[in-house]
Amino acid sequence: MNRKQKLLLMKIASLFSVVRGYNIPVIILALYLSSIFILAPEKRALEVLLDFNLFILVFASSLTIASGYIINNFYDSQKDLINRPQKSMLDRLISQKTKLNVYFTLNFIVSLMALFVSWRVFLFFSAYIFFIWFYSHKIKKYPVIGNLTAALLAILPFFAVLLYFYTRIPFEDIENYKTQLAAIFAHASFLFLLLLVREMIKDLENLKGDLANDYKTIPIVYGETVSKQIITVLTILIIVPVYVIIEISDVGLMNIYFYSCLIILIFFLLYLWKSNSKEQFLLLHNVLKFLIVSGVFCIVLINPAVLWHGKRLLLMI
Repeated sequence: MNRKQKLLLMKIASLFSVVRGYNIPVIILALYLSSIFILAPEKRALEVLLDFNLFILVFASSLTIASGYIINNFYDSQKDLINRPQKSMLDRLISQKTKLNVYFTLNFIVSLMALFVSWRVFLFFSAYIFFIWFYSHKIKKYPVIGNLTAALLAILPFFAVLLYFYTRIPFEDIENYKTQLAAIFAHASFLFLLLLVREMIKDLENLKGDLANDYKTIPIVYGETVSKQIITVLTILIIVPVYVIIEISDVGLMNIYFYSCLIILIFFLLYLWKSNSKEQFLLLHNVLKFLIVSGVFCIVLINPAVLWHGKRLLLMI
């Protein structure tokens, strides 16, 4: 392999790192599994998988999130030199100009795909793209609102898919979906709180870089103790959506996941109050990432028969 080929591979790896390519398959899987088991459980899985408009929504969401990672990386390049020096050096193999070119190309593709479905979908993704940019450019530098916005932007694709299915429910059947909607919002609240806690842990983890680049995060403005107190309250609040999910909906064996989450979060809080270094906060961050990613795969536990017996999913050899 010559020097040019090695450089090309390094740039591909750099672009993969910038768009966080390892996250995109998880996002796609999360949207499809949520659609099959939570958002539209009354539909056959094969019908969901073969829904072309849903495919457009999922693919457009994943590309929008990838472009969001790019613009976030663009604005955070100086901060990441302090917080993530090794990753930052890899990311810098791609020039800022190239990052912007890829960013605008992805958003153009998303706009075309959204317009293919409907003008409403086009407006949704246009607004979504704008708010991701505005968050990266301005909002993330401010305490509380930055954390709330980051968590909200992360779950918006799930609401887009929910609205897609909900608008196809016959008007006379909407009354029968109230319990299902309550369960869906409980799932969304659970995910939102986990993401919000993760964002606040990231603020503690990235304290040096944020301080050097004049970011007004909660630990910087109010101190680490206040930040830990807020994280503790938010973590305790996770009990509420977990209780609602288990009480009003049949989540099958996924109960095991939710009970395990609560146990892990108890140890998470105990360790949080002992933590005072970047490495310790990084460990807490990774624990939350594990809970979020494992939660995606555990969705199938709601009804494992879908995979085992093919009652709703056609198994192909």
